[in-house]
Amino acid sequence: MRISRTRTATGLVISALALGTLPAWAAPSESAASAAPAAPARAVAAARPAPADAVRQIPLQGAVNVRDVGGYRTYDGEQVRDGRVFRADALGKLTDADLVTLGRLGLKKVIDFRVPAEVSYDGADRLPGGLVPVSRPITDNGLFTQLLTAIGSRDPVKQEEMLGNGRAAAFMRDVYRTFVTDATNRAQFAATLRDIADSRSPLLYHCTSGKDRTGWTTYLLLRLVGVPDRTAVGDYLASNTYRAAYDARLRESLKQGGLMQNPDLIIPLQEVRTDYLDTALGEATQRYGGFQGYLTKGLGLDARTILKLRERLVD
Repeated sequence: MRISRTRTATGLVISALALGTLPAWAAPSESAASAAPAAPARAVAAARPAPADAVRQIPLQGAVNVRDVGGYRTYDGEQVRDGRVFRADALGKLTDADLVTLGRLGLKKVIDFRVPAEVSYDGADRLPGGLVPVSRPITDNGLFTQLLTAIGSRDPVKQEEMLGNGRAAAFMRDVYRTFVTDATNRAQFAATLRDIADSRSPLLYHCTSGKDRTGWTTYLLLRLVGVPDRTAVGDYLASNTYRAAYDARLRESLKQGGLMQNPDLIIPLQEVRTDYLDTALGEATQRYGGFQGYLTKGLGLDARTILKLRERLVD
């Protein structure tokens, strides 16, 4: 019983540290720096991807960005459990072999963040028998439509007007702002985090590319259970590694097919970048006073839910 009480108290302290709520005198200086709400001028070191062995990819033929969220160390040296939560890109093109691989994960719930237009274009999830995805659309602020419109025009002048001169990156920053400003988006993120806290079975969530809505959800989750900001950012940036070859082939096919003279215009839409993440965090600071305010006021997460997340996910 004493061990249980100690673990509970430790969990509360670590969760508080992750949210930047401990007074300065109570936190080690290095951890405190990592735990502080991210500012737009993020240190360059934090932009480095996590070590390769810290990112647990699930190799599939029909999806390229499927990963186990486990394996990361928390502030106190404990570890996020493997096999509990998975993140992914679209699952509509999985092969039969992929279904076998996915079936071995023991998933009981799959959450799909895509909006109806994305599902119509890419197809519904293809999942192991008995699994039905939970539709929990989070708006992409028109990103999908923007991309299709630009490419479909076949007009290099229009494409430059829509995406060039920093416009594509600016559009992505607007997408990330909606993660904080849009009430429906906040409700969907909160519902997913509560599902993870309440579930005793493995769970997976995904969007189309598995990098923005999925990346933000994973960043929130890792920070909530006590993973340092730098590590959570590394997981976020790892999408660039896993999607690089696929995205490069797409750009080449657009050029070869005569759809785009300069397919590099879409690179800012294909990538994740620290300034996108910092835009959401900066919006959280402006509207809610910081990362903790976004979690508690914006998402409505209470201390009990945060503690349940840590107890479920951390050894």
